[in-house]
Amino acid sequence: MTAADNSLDAILLQIGDFGKYQIFIFSVVCLAVTFHSAVHVAYVFTAMDLNYRCAIPGCDTINPQFEPTWLPNAIPFSENEPSKCARYVINNATQFTNCSKATDFTSKTETCNSFVYKTDEYSILREYDLQCDDNLWKLTLVGTINNVGQFFGLFISGIISDRFGRKVVLIFGLVFCGLCGIIRSFAPSYEWFLVFEFLDAAFAAGSYVCGFIMGVELVGPKRRVLTGTLSSSCYAVGEVFAAGAAWLVQSWKPTIYILYTPPILLLGCFWILPESVRWNLSKGRFEEAKKTLKRIAEVNGKTISDSTFDKLALADESEPTDTYIDVLKSRTLFLRLINCCFCWITCAFLFYGLTLNSVALAGNSYLDFVLTALVEIPAYCICTWIIDKFGRKLSLSGSFFLTALACLAFLIIPDDSEGGRLAVYLVGKFGATVAFTVTYVLTSELFPTRLRHSMMGTCSTFGRIGSMVAPQTPLLAQVWDPLPVVMFTSMGTIAGLLTILFPETLGIKLPDSIEEAENVGKHRDKGES
Repeated sequence: MTAADNSLDAILLQIGDFGKYQIFIFSVVCLAVTFHSAVHVAYVFTAMDLNYRCAIPGCDTINPQFEPTWLPNAIPFSENEPSKCARYVINNATQFTNCSKATDFTSKTETCNSFVYKTDEYSILREYDLQCDDNLWKLTLVGTINNVGQFFGLFISGIISDRFGRKVVLIFGLVFCGLCGIIRSFAPSYEWFLVFEFLDAAFAAGSYVCGFIMGVELVGPKRRVLTGTLSSSCYAVGEVFAAGAAWLVQSWKPTIYILYTPPILLLGCFWILPESVRWNLSKGRFEEAKKTLKRIAEVNGKTISDSTFDKLALADESEPTDTYIDVLKSRTLFLRLINCCFCWITCAFLFYGLTLNSVALAGNSYLDFVLTALVEIPAYCICTWIIDKFGRKLSLSGSFFLTALACLAFLIIPDDSEGGRLAVYLVGKFGATVAFTVTYVLTSELFPTRLRHSMMGTCSTFGRIGSMVAPQTPLLAQVWDPLPVVMFTSMGTIAGLLTILFPETLGIKLPDSIEEAENVGKHRDKGES
C-alpha cells in the first residue's frame, strides 16, 4: 500500500466517508452551530435602535399617537421624520391650545428626557435610557464588546480544543454561553450588561470553528466542502431564527430566553458526540480513535480489518510533534498565516458590516435582517459547485472582487433607484458569504492536524478585528456617509489580490505535519487528484 492508502482519509473511504453515522453526528453538530449563530447575532436585536420622539407635556395623552396632526407644531422634522430628542420650547407668552397651533411654541428647541415610541418594541435602549445621538455609541458598543469577547475567546478556545478536544469547546462553550446570556437578562445596569455580553461571547467563541472542524475531520476529502457548506448554511438558519424570535416577541429579555436556553440543553449531547478521530490520533489516543472508527463502520454497514488499524498506528507513531512555534519558524507557513489573517479580517468586516447595515434596505429591521441572512444560503450552496469546479484560490479571489464591485456599484447607483441598490447590496452580501465560506475551507486545509484549530483560532481571532469595526459603521457614516461602503470596496479589492498568493488545496490530503503543510500545492497525491 502507498502512504495515501494508509491514511485516515483512505480508511474513511473504506468504511463510508459520509454514511449514516456521520450524518447523525453531523446533524448534532449542525444543531449546535445553529444555536451558536442565533446567540452570536442576538445583540443586533437586544441593542437595536428604536423609532421614538420627544414627549410633549400637556399634549401627549396616556396612550399617545406617534405622529398626531399637531406634531409639526411641537417638534422639528428632518426628511419627513420627527426629531428624536429635540422639541420646540413652549411659548408662555400666548394662551396654550394643546399644541393645536404653531404659536403654542417658539422657534427655539430644547432637549427632552421623556419619549413616545412608534412601536411596542423594547430593547436595552429603553431599559437603560440610551436615547439620543449622544448615546448611539453605547448601542453600537454592544456589538463591538461582543466581538472583543470573541477576539479573546477564539484564541484561548483554539488552544483548549487542540489540547483537550473539539467537543469540549463545542459543548461546554455553548453551555456557559447560554448561562451567561440568561444572567445578562437580569443585569441591573448597562455596565453589567456589557460584562456578560463579553463573557457569553468569549465562552461561545470557539464553538462554530469547532463544529466546522469536526465536520471536516469526520468525512473524506470529497465531502469536506459539503460539510463546510452545510455548517455555514446552519449559520444562516440561526440568524433567521434569531430575527424570527426577536420579531415575534419584540422585547429583548424574552428574546434572550428563547435564544439562550437551547445552548444550555446541549449539555446532554456531550455523551452522544464522539471526539474527533484525527484529534485522538494526533494525541496518541489510538484506542479511542479505533473505537470510533469501528462504530462508524458498524453503523454504516461496513467492515474494517485489524491490519488496517495496525498500519494506521504505525503511521501515527511516525508523525512529528509539531508546535505553534514551529509554524512561526516556517517562513512559508508564517507568511501564509499572515495572509490568512488579513483575509479573515476582510471577510468578517464585509460579512458583518453588510449584515448590520441591512436595516436601511426597506424599513422593517427584522425583515431586512432575514433577507440578508437568506441570501447566504444560495451563496453557501453554490460554494459546493464552484469550489470544486474552479478551485479554492480562484473562488476566493473572485468572491472578494464580486463584493468590491457590488459595493462600488452601490455608491454609483442613485438613491431613488431602490430596486437597483437593493439588488447590488444583496449581490455584495452574496459575495462576502462565498468568501467567508471558502476562507474557512481553505484555512482548514493549509495547516497540520495537530495545530489546525490553533491556526484557525488565530486567524478567526484576528478576523474579529473586522467584526469589531463592523458594528461601528453607523458612526463612520457620521464622518462621511459613503465611508463604510468605500471601506468595503477597498478591503475587498486588496484581499482579492492577496488571495492569489495562496496555494491551491483542491483534492489534497489534509496535512498532518509541518513538512506536509509546507508542500501543500507543490504536488498532489495521485489517489486524490
